[in-house]
Amino acid sequence: MVEEEQKYEVDDAYVLPDLAGAAPAGGRVRALPPVTLVARYLDTVDLRLARAGASLRHRRGDELPWTVKLPTGTPGVRHEISRPGPKKRPPPELVELVTVLHRGAPLAPVTVVRTVRHGYEVCDRAGTVLAEVVDDRVTVLDDAGTTTATFREVEVELKAGDWKLLDRVGGVLRQAGAQGGSFTPKHVRALGARAQADPDLVAPAGLTAEPSAGEVVTESVRKEISRLLAHDPLVRLRASAAGDDTAVHQMRVACRRLRSDLRTFKPLLRKTWSRTLRAELRWLAGVLGAARDAEVLRARLRRTADADPLSPLDPGAVDRLDEVLAERQRRALTAIDETLRSARYLALVGSLVLAARAPRLTRRAAAPAAQALPALVARPWRRLTGPEGVDGLDAQSPDDRWHAVRKKGKQARYAVNAVAPTVGKGARRLSRALARVQDVLGEHQDAAVAADTWLEIAAARPDDHELAVTAGRLAERERGSVRRMRAQLPAAWHRATRRRRTSWLP
Repeated sequence: MVEEEQKYEVDDAYVLPDLAGAAPAGGRVRALPPVTLVARYLDTVDLRLARAGASLRHRRGDELPWTVKLPTGTPGVRHEISRPGPKKRPPPELVELVTVLHRGAPLAPVTVVRTVRHGYEVCDRAGTVLAEVVDDRVTVLDDAGTTTATFREVEVELKAGDWKLLDRVGGVLRQAGAQGGSFTPKHVRALGARAQADPDLVAPAGLTAEPSAGEVVTESVRKEISRLLAHDPLVRLRASAAGDDTAVHQMRVACRRLRSDLRTFKPLLRKTWSRTLRAELRWLAGVLGAARDAEVLRARLRRTADADPLSPLDPGAVDRLDEVLAERQRRALTAIDETLRSARYLALVGSLVLAARAPRLTRRAAAPAAQALPALVARPWRRLTGPEGVDGLDAQSPDDRWHAVRKKGKQARYAVNAVAPTVGKGARRLSRALARVQDVLGEHQDAAVAADTWLEIAAARPDDHELAVTAGRLAERERGSVRRMRAQLPAAWHRATRRRRTSWLP
């Protein structure tokens, strides 16, 4: 679930105001019985979780006492995952969810927070709880149970309400003297300055007006590493639940873009360092790809089957095709689960954190970006435009040639995207035009793979005649899409190669 909340600092003399004015017309505020909550937080010795905005805790009295909270990039909004388990042993699943933060370092208790809570529910006319306001008096305890600090805070958490309600409640609290409306978790306040130090993973911070080539490369590397590692826990949840593969897709895209950047900017990077990292990212992308490909094919199967209502396909045969794909997806998600638990992946995570902190640059990276980068982007661009690229394609070229050009197009587009903040308008225009080219080539590849897949599944079941007929009809529809994409590419390519989009390239 996603937790959305704001916190306000108040002193001991603060009097919680009447919250009825924040409730909608006909609504009311309902007081809850006071409770005492005792939470024990686990972290590494150097507080890697806390510094990254995450937490792993055991809270006495909760139905699901173990909880991991993960940042989303939006202050006050976190992913919250709770599980049962004994007090002295955190559930392995939750420990794994914070793998990219602890990176194998031991987790141990770092603080105990006791909270005496007075809660109030803001309800609408029907009694639906829109938000919960809690007045917390917090005591920080050491290992011996001795009080080391105390503070008080008021927290507003959204339930069925919206952010306008959150702001309304916050306005009432501030009028009564509450300070803040920002977000600092209790355990971070309890742990003090060490918990508020910079996280190990260095995030992208934006570019200066006239960056060096190395600064642009560093920013791009940090962006994709941040994306990859941010989706790690979400991929673990999807792999165990066999659900939506959006997180798998995002993690796979991050692998691809990072590999592409390491290749495009190879002259600016230490050779051995970048080659090793690219190889490991290729391995990870391959594992992620099997699950994503199965998910895409399952969605495409239903879409293609329903494409012509006047010529319906055998629903039972379509279901049997989907069963094969579903089994492939389950196996692929299991492989992801095993991969993310492996020592090899843990080592890769450590390498990525170090790479984001300080990519291994060569002396050439010190050159101004505006001078050095266009020539580097020109290389993948020439590969895309040359005889082995789009210029060598025609309507009769085999599918694998079209796929090879698609891969060249991806690298060219990723390279253009990486330098666009520095190069300016021409690069942004080219990026948008290449996105359309990639749409055409991507649909071509998806249709070609789907056609082959339907026929391959049917061939493995030669006695299922209904399946064979259905697979053949599906394949013909996919080949129709292939032909349409081949017809659309020339116009999309013509737009991409106009001078106003490419004049910045040497």
